[in-house]
Order: sequence, then C-alpha cells, then structure tokens
Amino acid sequence: MGQNGNPMRFQSPRGTEDVFPPASDRWLWLEGEFREQCRLFGYGDIRTPTFEDTELFLRSSGETSEVVSKQMYSFLDKGGRDITLKPEGTAPVVRAVMEHGLYAPGNVLRLSYVTPIFRYERPQKGRLREAHQVGIELIGSSSPEADFEVILFTVGFYERLGLSDVVVSLNSIGRVQCREAYRGAILDHAKGYLGSLDAEIRAKVERNPLRLLDSKDPKAAEVIAGLPSILDFLEPESAAHFARLQSLLDFERVKYRVEPRIVRGLDYYTDTVFEVVSERLGAQSSLCGGGRYDQLMKELGGPEAPSVGVAMGVERALIVLESMGASPPVGTPSAFVVCAEDSLREEAWRLCGELRAASIACQLDVEARSLRSQLNQANKVGARVVAILGPEESAEGSVTLKQMESGEQKRVSRGCFVEEVANWLGL
Repeated sequence: MGQNGNPMRFQSPRGTEDVFPPASDRWLWLEGEFREQCRLFGYGDIRTPTFEDTELFLRSSGETSEVVSKQMYSFLDKGGRDITLKPEGTAPVVRAVMEHGLYAPGNVLRLSYVTPIFRYERPQKGRLREAHQVGIELIGSSSPEADFEVILFTVGFYERLGLSDVVVSLNSIGRVQCREAYRGAILDHAKGYLGSLDAEIRAKVERNPLRLLDSKDPKAAEVIAGLPSILDFLEPESAAHFARLQSLLDFERVKYRVEPRIVRGLDYYTDTVFEVVSERLGAQSSLCGGGRYDQLMKELGGPEAPSVGVAMGVERALIVLESMGASPPVGTPSAFVVCAEDSLREEAWRLCGELRAASIACQLDVEARSLRSQLNQANKVGARVVAILGPEESAEGSVTLKQMESGEQKRVSRGCFVEEVANWLGL
C-alpha cells in the first residue's frame, strides 16, 4: 500500500521500457537478422554477465570519459564488492576472452553479442538508461582489412534491415605518440578558452584533452572549431593504415565521409574510429559506433591483441525503421484451428500439433468459446487460414479450410490438410 493507504501503482523505472507484442516481434526480427549476418561472417555468440567489477570499466573506458564520470550504475554488493551494471559490451568480452583463454596470439577470434547496457543519462528518443545493443568483436588482427570487415558487416546489417541510406563517419585517432602530440596541440589552442568552459569540462580537458572533442557544451564547440585536424598528426604507419581502409571502402563503394572530430567516448580506442549515421534520427543521428582497440587486452593484464569492433543500438535502428514507415514481420499465427464442439477438442489439438510439426504457426482458442467467437478471435490475431473441425468433418475424416482474406472455403481430407494449408499460405 502507498503512504495514503491506496494501492501502489508500479511502473517501469524512468529511462526503461517494457517491450511486448507486436513491438517485441520487431525486436526478435532484428536480432534474427543480426544473427544471420553473424553466421554469414563467421562470428560466434558470447554472453557475459549483466554486472562486472567496477575496476574493469575504470581501466578500460577511462576515468575522464562521460560513461565513467557520470553514467555508470555502480554499487557495493552485500559482500562489499564494487559492482557496475555494464555500460558497454566490449570490455566484458575482452575480460571473458582473457579469463577463459579463448585467444592465442597468431589466431583471429570473431565474437558477437546481444546485450542490455545501462547508463544513467537524461532519457530521450533513442537514448534510454537501459538500452540494448548487438555487436561484434574481431580479436587478433592489426590489418586494415579487419577494420574493413567490421564496417562491411555493419553496413550490410543495416541494409538487411532496409536501411540503405546510412553513411559511415570515419576517422583515425592514431596511436600513442600521435595522440600525445595532438593533446598538446589541443591544450595550446584551448588555453585561452579554458576559463570560459564549465569547471567540470575544464577539469576533464586538463586530464585528457581529447575529451574536449566529444563535449556537448556549446562553448566547447567554439574551441573545437579552431582546432587543427588530428589527421595531420598521424604517424606514417597509422596514415598508411587509414589510407588502405579508405581504398577498400572505395572499392566496395561503401558510402563514407572522413570526420576528423570523431574520437568516440571511450579511452581504449586506437587508430580507426567510426560511426554509422542516419539523418532520420535527428540530433541523435548516430546509429552505432566502433573502432580499433589494439592495447585494451594488454592494459587489462592479458596478451597484446590488436582488435576492432562495433556496437549497434537496437532501439535506434527500430526508431529509424518506424520513421520510414517500414513494417518488419510481425509474429501472427498463420493458421487458427476452430473446434465446433467440446467433444472434439482433443482432435483439434492434434490438428494444431500436425501444423506445428510442419513449421506452420497456429493457435487454438483455449477458452472453448462459441464457433462465432473463435472465428472472431482468429480474425483478431491475424490468422490467414482457419481450419474448422465439426461433427461432420470428424465423422468423414476431413477438415474445412477458410481463407480469411477472401472468404473462400473448401473441405479437404485429413491426410492432406497440412499440405493444403501450406499451399494457401504460399509455403
């Protein structure tokens, strides 16, 4: 009971959503398309815990990142352990690979995941406190062709969903020496402006100047506008890597644009970083983000393992599909078995079983309502074919089939009714 004596009305926590039919059918369809893309590219599924030791994200994402400094759901459990609901998927995958010895230097490991992530931020369209991602990690290759494969996978996945107007925003942030030189250039350029920035942003920039580039503060935008391009600071090896990646994208005619201001919000990235954007999302135009993280496993105490990956937002992709008026498949039953008399219910259940054994989705009214009510229910759930079983049909070993859209009816023998239903459904 509530404080005023009235029954409490429980609601989902702010920044979370309940997903149920028909929306959940679209989620399952999207996840199915992702898993098929993984099969085609050879990525195996990995599942990691919903929560991890907080230190994993402090070391991987960087203490000055927005995720760590503001957005993590962290708490002490009953054993006094510092725990965090995972805010991203890559660090847990790398931790699992290290813990279970899944990677051996010289080999290439391809892994995929479907996971919720948790970030405490202001809820808005396409940005929730509990969101969902699908992603892949290619571990063990420093080749630009690995970057190309991940981008090709990503663009191909969105094409599978019907999103053909996406564009890849691409950048290289180089390696350690490059970033150190660029950090110095940022500080040199920004020192005259630091006093005008918010104190929190100023502290972040002083600790890691690259954080200026992903700041959303309007005053920071003025500083960013006058910065030199990080591409001018790339070492020859990084520049060659980036040039080769672009030549591969050009060869495959992948739509992309070089965006020197993209650095991504996590500190583990090296060399290639990218986002896939759609103007249909408005201000939050990024569908997904990814990049290369060659030092992450080593920094977490494992072997050196050059790697590249991407995380794709489920909710954001569905928002874009909705804005296009797209209608992904909805999981309605193909057939509905109608039983005219209670004495025939066991036989009706057997008909359902025969249809399902042939991979034809069907339903039977479990309330044993009137014939008319059952037909109304079949129409309500979107069944395309109804199989009617009455005393006459039972006596002669037949079934009456009705095509709901056209109203056409015919009686068929029990021996071929499954085949007839399949023909009417175009299977």
